[in-house]
Amino acid sequence: MTPIRTEADRLALRTQIQEKIREIRTKHKIKAPDFPAELEWLNTSHALSVKDLRGKVVVLDFWTYCCINCMHVLPDLKFLEEKYQGQPFVVIGVHSAKFTNEKAKANIRQAVLRLEIEHPVVVDSDFAVWQAYTVRAWPTLILVDPEGYVLGVFSGEGNREILDLYIESALEIFGQEEKLSHAPVELQPEALEFPESLLSYPGKIIGDPQTNRLVIADTNHDRLLVCTPDGIVREIVGSGLPGNEDGDFETAHFFRPQGLAFHGEDLIVCDTENHLLRRVDFGSRSVTTIAGTGEQGSYAQRGGPGRKIPLNSPWDIFIYGNTGYIAMAGPHQIWSIDLKTHRLEPFAGTSHEARRDGERLNAAFAQPSGITGEVIDGQLLRLFIADSEISCVRQIDLRSERVATLVGGDLFQYGDHDGAQDNVRLQHPLGVAFHEGKVYLADTYNHKIKVLDPNLRLCKTLCGENMPGHADGSTARFFEPSGLTFLNGKMYIADANNHAIRVYDPHTKHTGTLRLKPQALHAAEHLVTMGTPVVKLPAQTLAPGEARVELHLQLSEPYTFNDGSPLQVLFRSLNSALTMDMPLQTFNSPQPHLSLPVSVAAEPLESALRLELLYAYCEHAHGLCLMRQIAYELPVHIAAEGKAYVEITDTVGK
Repeated sequence: MTPIRTEADRLALRTQIQEKIREIRTKHKIKAPDFPAELEWLNTSHALSVKDLRGKVVVLDFWTYCCINCMHVLPDLKFLEEKYQGQPFVVIGVHSAKFTNEKAKANIRQAVLRLEIEHPVVVDSDFAVWQAYTVRAWPTLILVDPEGYVLGVFSGEGNREILDLYIESALEIFGQEEKLSHAPVELQPEALEFPESLLSYPGKIIGDPQTNRLVIADTNHDRLLVCTPDGIVREIVGSGLPGNEDGDFETAHFFRPQGLAFHGEDLIVCDTENHLLRRVDFGSRSVTTIAGTGEQGSYAQRGGPGRKIPLNSPWDIFIYGNTGYIAMAGPHQIWSIDLKTHRLEPFAGTSHEARRDGERLNAAFAQPSGITGEVIDGQLLRLFIADSEISCVRQIDLRSERVATLVGGDLFQYGDHDGAQDNVRLQHPLGVAFHEGKVYLADTYNHKIKVLDPNLRLCKTLCGENMPGHADGSTARFFEPSGLTFLNGKMYIADANNHAIRVYDPHTKHTGTLRLKPQALHAAEHLVTMGTPVVKLPAQTLAPGEARVELHLQLSEPYTFNDGSPLQVLFRSLNSALTMDMPLQTFNSPQPHLSLPVSVAAEPLESALRLELLYAYCEHAHGLCLMRQIAYELPVHIAAEGKAYVEITDTVGK
């Protein structure tokens, strides 16, 4: 679609769309097929039908949770849901799975939680809805009118503007005809069973033998944790609020960071959903952007100065010398960056999604999501890539500058089979690490860790069972492991859906779980911040001016407040739209209700706040004194019709 550059362009296109809608209604009416009654649903208490959606403009989003293009559509859908909030407009996700692992409702549910999808999702694992609507590709968006007829079909990414105009026009036309219904569609968001972990869907992990530390991409907490090999958290990088602002460790923002690699004493971060590369300077405790514009890049673009080139879902990075090699999942390419000049260049892949070997710039990849390298005698010889959508491990030989497939199948050839060369079957691997001549890989959708001899092209299972779960010992179980690294001879694994870091000892063949422990710090602010679990709340709307955060603390039986201990409350905000005169407050004892003043600026219109709590409570029957350490985050929209308060309730014991 040609971009809408001016208001005149928009009005002209809007007129065309209105005419198109009227033509479809009179000449080309296609009834929207109903959802089979036996299908399961998420984010709603009961199954929905097309009849239930009468009076609504409906977008059906056909997706599968492995697909990077489907992930790219989600911000567009969220934009539309927020724009038309309170109007008769509904998004319905139709999850038609590509991989076997994606067919299970429990696994889809984890994806819905991880991707923070709030609209209803129907589990279409046998493609019944897909076939009824004659869909051919992921993602596909189908617009259904309030009378239950198809208004339009939009395939692929980049349809936000035209879809917005279709929705706007449909609401106007059917509103004039009084055919809209404002009765709400009942939602029941999936609730995350809060894990006993400081992590939320950790994506990648890196070990630094020079300083004997680990850095974890705490992906859904939008931050990084720095810890010792035995789990003591030494540092948290990032505010924990999603955003792309640079700053110090407490005020910088990330958005679902993934790949990590050390460059000297600094850390380079793939800030994946911001489409940025960030540099973490531990000396100055600062975060700066070195590449990307914050906008998603296209699928066929040239290199240039880092801050002027839009990136496209950088998922992992490997660094040798002053060169970083980036697994750029969005355009199905490997890019390189000069870490002195910050110049970016495509390094391998045409941006065509396929398995094609050969000269590196003419080769093709399919959503590369992990990258590592083989360094021998101080020379980088090969790069190894987890090519997730074709379930392969690829290599780039830097001596011949050619791409080859070591093991695996193709776009629709996957499974779980150890062996050699093309007989090996993997299922959407996301992570790779090179160690002592072998390539270790997170075979994500098989819930296993495997080891590959890159010279013999032999691949076998190291640990894990072909089913999701959490079990330590010699028969370990994982739940979609996504990244791995080595430190002091042990393998550390980012076990994403278990919200955990697992530790595999190659000598004992035993797997354990790393228990993360916040370090006791002297600074009062850090006492609250270090290692705080995070609960994300739905967005609320505030009016500009003076407002209040109404905080409620609720203890159920048999717990009571410890009146002799203080309550600490720390307020953070995404930007200058929300400010509090005293961001850190200490009260002599916990109180069931606190009203905290906050100033709300008229601009910018989008912000977020984070409230962190630390207090003690008791269970007298057993003589227990317990500590409550929790953070709440919620997006905040600013509009004249908004409220003058937001409410946060912290409940313990229910």
